[in-house]
Amino acid sequence: MPRLGEKYDLEVVNITRSREEYQGEAHRVSGLPAAPAVMVDDELAGQGPEISEEKLEEVIRRHLLLPPSKTQA
Repeated sequence: MPRLGEKYDLEVVNITRSREEYQGEAHRVSGLPAAPAVMVDDELAGQGPEISEEKLEEVIRRHLLLPPSKTQA
């Protein structure tokens, strides 16, 4: 993710909490997905082991109003 943040000049924010915090009531009502997950603005770009760099890059490009990458075109 940091590499994509540099490529598209984006701020990358990592949120790390204990397992107990992620499983707690406060996290459930926050509207954030269960960890591990990647969000771009309010869109869930991926969650769990299926998070792919390619999918994340396409979500970033869509949010920046850029055309799809050549590999996705």
